[in-house]
Amino acid sequence: MRNLLYLAVAILFFQCQKETESPEASTLEAQSFSDIKITDSFWRPKLEKVANSALPASIFQTEENTGRIRNFEKAARKAGEEHEGIYYDDSDVYKALEAIAYSLQNIPNAALETKADEWISKIASAQEPDGYINTYYSLKGLEGRWQDMEKHEAYCAGHLMEAGVAYYQATGKETLLNVATKMADHIDQEFRQANKPWVSGHEEIELALVKLYKVTGVQKYLDLADWFLDQRGRGYGKGAIWDKEEWGPAYAQDAVPVKEQKEITGHAVRAMYLYTGAADVAVAKKDTGYMQAMKTVWEDVVYRNMYVTGGIGSSGSNEGFSVDYELPNEHAYSETCASVGMVFWNQRMNLIEGQAQYIDVLERSLYNAALDGLSLTGDHFFYGNPLASSGQHSRREWFGTACCPSNISRLVASVGDYIYAKNNTGIWVNLFIGNQTSFNLGGVNIPVEMKTNFPWDGEVSIELSPEKNKEFGVHLRIPGWLREEPVPGELYSFVSNEEDQFSILVNGEKAIYTIENGYALIQREWKKGDKITYSMPLEVRELKSRPEVLANTNRIAIQRGPLVYCVEGADNAGKVLDMEIASNAGFLVKDYEVLDENVKAIEFSAFENGSEMKALAIPYYTWANRGQNEMEVWIKKAEK
Repeated sequence: MRNLLYLAVAILFFQCQKETESPEASTLEAQSFSDIKITDSFWRPKLEKVANSALPASIFQTEENTGRIRNFEKAARKAGEEHEGIYYDDSDVYKALEAIAYSLQNIPNAALETKADEWISKIASAQEPDGYINTYYSLKGLEGRWQDMEKHEAYCAGHLMEAGVAYYQATGKETLLNVATKMADHIDQEFRQANKPWVSGHEEIELALVKLYKVTGVQKYLDLADWFLDQRGRGYGKGAIWDKEEWGPAYAQDAVPVKEQKEITGHAVRAMYLYTGAADVAVAKKDTGYMQAMKTVWEDVVYRNMYVTGGIGSSGSNEGFSVDYELPNEHAYSETCASVGMVFWNQRMNLIEGQAQYIDVLERSLYNAALDGLSLTGDHFFYGNPLASSGQHSRREWFGTACCPSNISRLVASVGDYIYAKNNTGIWVNLFIGNQTSFNLGGVNIPVEMKTNFPWDGEVSIELSPEKNKEFGVHLRIPGWLREEPVPGELYSFVSNEEDQFSILVNGEKAIYTIENGYALIQREWKKGDKITYSMPLEVRELKSRPEVLANTNRIAIQRGPLVYCVEGADNAGKVLDMEIASNAGFLVKDYEVLDENVKAIEFSAFENGSEMKALAIPYYTWANRGQNEMEVWIKKAEK
């Protein structure tokens, strides 16, 4: 009897231990893009366009058409010269350097590395003796520094830290990393150690400090990230944001403490950076409070405030959120940077929980709202990404506030970061992108090669070649777009076709798997040359919105796999705004070209002013590459 009692107590103890397990105990780790060679026919050309077009455009604009690099030169000379541009312009230089660092790991380029080294030398020369670096205040007067929480000093410092870490990891060169650590030391001494309140008006430094902590191992950088998070919602905020009645603390996610936040508010990019940083700190500090808050906010974003493209931030007046379900199409803001932030945040959520739903959202944002920010030529960009146009929208060479070009460049260059996750028991396959990489599980090296023509077809081949036989799990994501049944509360649901069935073979035979957290788990002993064949049907699906989204009443959207489609005037005799899709659309998938991009277009039956016609839809990310014209994602549905 006594033994049974001891057994019962032991079982209860281990159950309680499991229920209160820290985030770190169940978290995953991303397989770094630097360990992955992208061979994919869809993504590899985009990596090349970033290297050969987007980054040269960024360098030209940064050096010739704006004063961003000149500001660092002036700050180093200390000759009383004037600052050029906007107070946050330093951040664009740092983001461009980060993108260059990622690109160098994909496509080595000696000239590009030399240019980066030149910039870094100028940056280092501009740093003040106490570690402070910000050209706006170095040139305007250091007496003004750290007085206005809205002036983006910590935001610029965060992007400096990200760039320093990225360039060190890419090249082994420490100059920029040393500049970043000196600035971090300055900030820590100025605020955390001095117990001086400070709320960063534009979040970013939180996630950057965690990256700095990981690469240096210096604990105070993690403590400082946590400190910045804890400053919010305590009435410390002062400056333009907090003083303006139309903005207020909620604009900068400062109305309540982070761990008590339940809904998305304010500026979309700031929110994404904040919650990404909170997720990073949650893992590193084993703090479940941040995670619970983020789960609640995530549901508010995805179920009430996200476009079908994965874009967020419906309002241009505050570059962010308005009220639930208010998602206008033609006037959608949906900033490219916010979509990049959605990729960051959802990856972190997936790494903590191992739930596929976060990758579903990441994939939606990546392939649609984020990728739309980069032109097919690689040298023009979108800041906002509307879902309808009367012809007034066009891609731009550059912007006064130039965060988006470098942001989409750094995301595309590091897309390999989002393919896999891992722990010591297995591999999680999140995105379907052709690549070669190698994992180390329990001391066993496991080369892996993925081949696919995704997103144009759903056949994926994964070959595993462990150095010796090894048992582990392979978790294949079952994408949400294969599902017919909507998730309760979900904004968008499919209205046509039955649930699509996938198939999984191992070495040509039907695989034995279980379904866990939205993944098909194949647990077995793997040997060299084992091959997984994963077949996912890519059917054309019609989607409808929840009735609360009034902008989409009696309208449908078209999706195939992860890609959302649109109709554009260039393919439909110049007019699409009065188009109605037939009740029996008869979707036909066909090969097509938008400029030099080979795509799958979708032909369907429609009506224009009562006349029947054949219409053509193209992937949303390709629109506005052939000049200004009409476009719609949500198409009117004919009554019969």
